[in-house]
Parts: sequence; C-alpha cells; structure tokens
Amino acid sequence: MPKKPFNWWLLTKMVVGGGAVIIGGPAFVMWVSPTDEELVKKYNPELQKRSREGRYEREKEFDDFVMRLKEYSKSNKPIWAVQKDEESKAKEAEAKIKAEKQSVLDEVRLRKAALRREAGLPVESSDSK
Repeated sequence: MPKKPFNWWLLTKMVVGGGAVIIGGPAFVMWVSPTDEELVKKYNPELQKRSREGRYEREKEFDDFVMRLKEYSKSNKPIWAVQKDEESKAKEAEAKIKAEKQSVLDEVRLRKAALRREAGLPVESSDSK
C-alpha cells in the first residue's frame, strides 16, 4: 500500500488560523479596549474631580491590603484564618484604646469636679456635657 503524501496546505492553513486566533484575538481586545485615561475623560467634571481626589487613598488602601496578604501568606494557616485572627486582635486593641480613653475622660471629670468643689462653685451633673 503506497504512503499518502503529507498535506502541507492543510498544515499551513491550521498554523495561520491558529495564529490568527491565538495572537489576533487578544490583540483585537487590547485595540478596542479604552485606556483608563480615555474612560476618565468621558466622566463629567465632578466625577473627574472626585476620582482624582480619592485616587491616592484608594492606591494606598490597595497597597496596604496586598502587603497584609503577603504577611498572611507567610503563615502555615489559611489566609482567611490568619485574617480573622488579625481582625480579632484589632478589635481587642480598639476596645482597649476605647477603655483607656474613657478612663482618662472619667479622671478629667473627677478632677474638674474636685476643682469646682474647692473653688466653691456648684458641681455640674455628669449628664450634661
């Protein structure tokens, strides 16, 4: 039985077609997609102003988020477990700070009342601020 000749034309069509899909598809998408600057230019002036004002904060927040994720990934525990632990530690620290502030405020109120008593002035009730 004679051997069939190799179909070079079919291989050429396959390579050209595959290249068009693999390279041309993403190139077409990049060509028709607007850049960030083009999108911002289409905003009304008020939105452009708000976007420019909040840009630094958003970038800083994102950078902080990425840095925290990198720190979380160093642990052997899953990221969400480490994140939950960090959130609980932050809540505890916030509660501690709040309690310290409250104790300082109470101390200031007591000192103020003592000074008023020493001066012979009427002491204000704790309900009024």
